[in-house]
Amino acid sequence: MTGLIAALRDALGEGGVLTGDDAVPWSRDWTGQYRWTPLCVVRPRNTAEVSEVLRLCHAAGQPVVPVSGNTGLSGGTSGAGAVMLSMGRMNRIREVRAEARLAVVEAGVILSSLHDAAEAQGLMFPLTFGARGSAMVGGFLGTNAGGSNVLRYGNTRDLVLGVEVVLADGRVMNLMSELHKDNSGLNLRHLVIGAEGTLGVITAAVLKLVPKPAAYATAMVAVPSLDAALGLLNDLQRATGGAVEAFEYMPRTYLDAYRARFPDTRPPFDTDYETTVLVEVGATAPRDAAPDAEGRVPVAVHLEQVLAERLEAGAVLDAVVAQNDTQRGEMWARREAAGEVCLTRQPMVNNDVAVPLDKVSVFLDRAGARLARLDPGAVPVVVAHLGDGNVHYAVWPTCDDAALADAIMEAVEDEVLALGGSFSAEHGIGLTKRPSMARRKDRVALEAMRAVKAALDPKGILNPGKVFPG
Repeated sequence: MTGLIAALRDALGEGGVLTGDDAVPWSRDWTGQYRWTPLCVVRPRNTAEVSEVLRLCHAAGQPVVPVSGNTGLSGGTSGAGAVMLSMGRMNRIREVRAEARLAVVEAGVILSSLHDAAEAQGLMFPLTFGARGSAMVGGFLGTNAGGSNVLRYGNTRDLVLGVEVVLADGRVMNLMSELHKDNSGLNLRHLVIGAEGTLGVITAAVLKLVPKPAAYATAMVAVPSLDAALGLLNDLQRATGGAVEAFEYMPRTYLDAYRARFPDTRPPFDTDYETTVLVEVGATAPRDAAPDAEGRVPVAVHLEQVLAERLEAGAVLDAVVAQNDTQRGEMWARREAAGEVCLTRQPMVNNDVAVPLDKVSVFLDRAGARLARLDPGAVPVVVAHLGDGNVHYAVWPTCDDAALADAIMEAVEDEVLALGGSFSAEHGIGLTKRPSMARRKDRVALEAMRAVKAALDPKGILNPGKVFPG
């Protein structure tokens, strides 16, 4: 493949192709679970260069693995012997149009940079999660990421108006629509979002922006049960007109693991509770955000009133409402450290599942019982986007045994699917969930997916070995 590498260097110029030790940063995933040696790393600066890379690799039958911030949790960027196509140099925010509430960005833009650019215009790109300081546009489009604000704003697909995609043979598919309504044929935009780079390489996108809340009310709330938490969520949605932005579940086992990892942090309450949720309400209307004569922010007062009513009724055990940005930051730090907390011990079996909102407690009970039978000493480390039914059910098993890990994943899948759920919610399929696809995905749906893959990537060079079961 020396001829291909030379051709890629001619196409991309100085610094555009990395090999050997220079390629090491692209030779493992964030979790450390997957490690590989790529053929090389290419770093295009624009769509034309991406097109030329794919044209050359398509002609040579050379596998290509797109990679953005490389913060994924499912092995989606593993690329032994592949050309790793890094989007890091395509990092321009081309424009932010406040009146149209949209941003036109390249695939290498870091999520936190997009947040800053939107905020400068009094707006917000509402997708957010713990890796926002390194995750890039191409990556979160590739996995259809969810994050903490799905409850109010939806998944990534709901936040995208248009995309630019380079197909396997180098042709550029221009879907950079700025329209909210466009029924001109199949929705190819939604097809490539969430495809993890197996159908094409997303190089740019038109993203929706929303008004930035002028004030937040954020609280840690202890409740008697998850059913009581769901009742609280419904009460808050009614009381705020659907302004609840996040409703995050953190049980006692997770908070214990968090304090073990960060021993200098304060606990959320003076008493340890089994069931805790982080609640955040965002206010955009001036009447809800402007402080009164006593300095009280109406949205926070409103939240305190609802919590007080639920406390009196016994549906809330305890609550702490953030009084400033520092306290709000402490509350969010607990939740956003979940990935780091889970990786403090190895081995770790990582499950990212979704069930109907009113089935979360049933799922946790059933999964816990199955886990106790499979591995009595195993420890589940659970957090959840409780408002949308997405449960991150990580497990620390008692030994590093591949058969045990697979049995744990199968048991979790059994319980999820029995409740009408999905074995993959927001982390993607990658390598980790390929066995789940083979076991659980509808046969006809798999046939349709393979037909689409074959049509768009007949040589199978785009992110091979991912998503589709063998």
